[in-house]
Amino acid sequence: MVTEQEIKQLVIERLKTLPEDTGMSIGSHGDFGKNEMITHVEEGDDIGKKIIEVELNFLRGLKEGILYEA
Repeated sequence: MVTEQEIKQLVIERLKTLPEDTGMSIGSHGDFGKNEMITHVEEGDDIGKKIIEVELNFLRGLKEGILYEA
């Protein structure tokens, strides 16, 4: 069973691999840069939880080949 902490760490490690100028817009919460995203995930706040959700959906898409269909 994968723990919440392991999922957080997976997302943080993935975010660390992104270019420095990478950002994400999260609805009415605004835009967040790479380091801000990492901080929110580490803190486990609502924004961090949303980032985790987005990243896990992305990883699931990769696993299922959805992002590579022609």
